[in-house]
Amino acid sequence: MATKMASRLASAAVCCVVLLSCLGTAAATGKTGRITVYWGQTASEGSLHKACASNLYSTVILAFLSNFGGGPYELDLTRHPWSAVGPDVKYCQSKKILVLLAIGGGLGRYSLASKADAKAVADHIWDVYLGGHAKIRPFGDAVLDGVDFDIEHGGSKHYDDLARYLKDHSKKGKKKVWITAAPQCPFPDRMLGQALRTGLFDRVHVQFYNNPVCSYRAGNVAAFSRAWNTWTRSLPRSSVYLGLPAARGAAGSGYVPPATLVSKVLPIVQRSRNYGGIMLWSRYWDLQTGYSRAVKHAV
Repeated sequence: MATKMASRLASAAVCCVVLLSCLGTAAATGKTGRITVYWGQTASEGSLHKACASNLYSTVILAFLSNFGGGPYELDLTRHPWSAVGPDVKYCQSKKILVLLAIGGGLGRYSLASKADAKAVADHIWDVYLGGHAKIRPFGDAVLDGVDFDIEHGGSKHYDDLARYLKDHSKKGKKKVWITAAPQCPFPDRMLGQALRTGLFDRVHVQFYNNPVCSYRAGNVAAFSRAWNTWTRSLPRSSVYLGLPAARGAAGSGYVPPATLVSKVLPIVQRSRNYGGIMLWSRYWDLQTGYSRAVKHAV
């Protein structure tokens, strides 16, 4: 009798473990409510403060540190006054909104010629924007939350080294330094493939636009799904975000109307355990269309 009772209890325990495991899987999928947006490339998009006050975004990425490696550093925030950005960063952070610095972009002059180059860039970013103490800091004593790699040209070498050096700096600071990336959807990304293989990236905002081969559109749903699944399975330790233009005019291709995103696309991507949310280019275009407001309930 005691043996049978013990056996039954053991079986019940196993069933509970299996059930909890299944519930854990379910909890890891579905809506997150998280929207990342790029800010800084259009003066008429309004202030960073207003972007965060909208309560639409969980992360805002400042675009861009456009020149680095082999030349002078250049921070390009269009005509946004740097003196106002520092207090705005603190305001965003007070609302639990992450503020990251994007490096690279489509028009900048940048490359890394060596590991020494990568270390110099990491040191500069740490000292000027993160937890370091450079004499000249464009945002004053505001400390950004991390760095987003948006590398679109200039060679693919040594971005793995840059990620490692930034992670090393993170160990010195009082708070975590988030490392994220924005690769193109063809896999592997020709610029960031090697860096992403390090497993050091907390989040990856995959650009499913300007790439018809893997963007969502009628007649390309299967290819889109394969591309998404390839990205999420290859980055099991990273949260993967679906990157989209917030308006037709924001990109050459890849725009998905809000109703289509909610009814057809999100049900596909939210099946993945490491689905993180969506990324939008950009705050300016989002203001024109109200894209994030239209989809946030479903994200």
